[in-house]
Amino acid sequence: MSLPVPACRVAATAWRGARTTQAERTIPEETAVALTYNRATYAVMMATPADLEDFAVGFSLNEGVITSLSELVDLEIVALDKGIELRMTLADRQADALLDRRRFLAGPTGCGLCGMESLDEAMRTPRVVAANLRVTGADIAAALSALPVAQALNRQTGAVHAAGYCEQGRGLVALREDVGRHNALDKLAGALARGSMPAARGMILLTSRVSVEMVQKVAAMGAPVLVAVSAPTALALRTAEAAGVTLVAVARADGFEVFTHPARVAMEGAASVA
Repeated sequence: MSLPVPACRVAATAWRGARTTQAERTIPEETAVALTYNRATYAVMMATPADLEDFAVGFSLNEGVITSLSELVDLEIVALDKGIELRMTLADRQADALLDRRRFLAGPTGCGLCGMESLDEAMRTPRVVAANLRVTGADIAAALSALPVAQALNRQTGAVHAAGYCEQGRGLVALREDVGRHNALDKLAGALARGSMPAARGMILLTSRVSVEMVQKVAAMGAPVLVAVSAPTALALRTAEAAGVTLVAVARADGFEVFTHPARVAMEGAASVA
């Protein structure tokens, strides 16, 4: 069985200017993707069926199932009647640790908080990011302007999120898209890990709002600066502060707002107005 395509063309009836016409539109595919370890299901996510190797690796790293690629012994992508299974095999030590963790799970979990067995774990503070990266307002503006060009699937559909990684001197190095914002970030994490690119060297860019689990994932990646086009939640802000992540949000063509650890952002040429 073949994998579904990331987007498809469908018929629609368009209503414009009080007139109806027959039209076509490209829309993104949404598929149930099961992430399994040693044949036991850990989570099922609704995702865009693209960059699935990156998704498997990035999800495993960001959720703490593995700490390095070497702990993932095998990965098989299996197309099924009702979705896709990312069938992963863990090294013995990681498999034992995951089994102990799974014994405490009571049932399915919500978006972005997979496999959490307690409030303490769901509200965990990630390791502190201590990278010395310093960026300018011009760096942030250039990174944001590069996003639309790289969002090929969103240009087709206008309906997917993106997560990008940008380095000074290199520009936008990697970008992944998905109908789910968490999935896009996990795919990016996987792409960076598989490409041996440490996130500590640059900025993570999000086209979505910033909730706590997005900050937790960015901190798990070791990225010092997170830039998002929308505002953060209050919990995301507190988590970024505790995790040492510079949180830049409401980032648009005309500027941005820095909420945490502002020392990493050089405001060149900016005048302060009381």
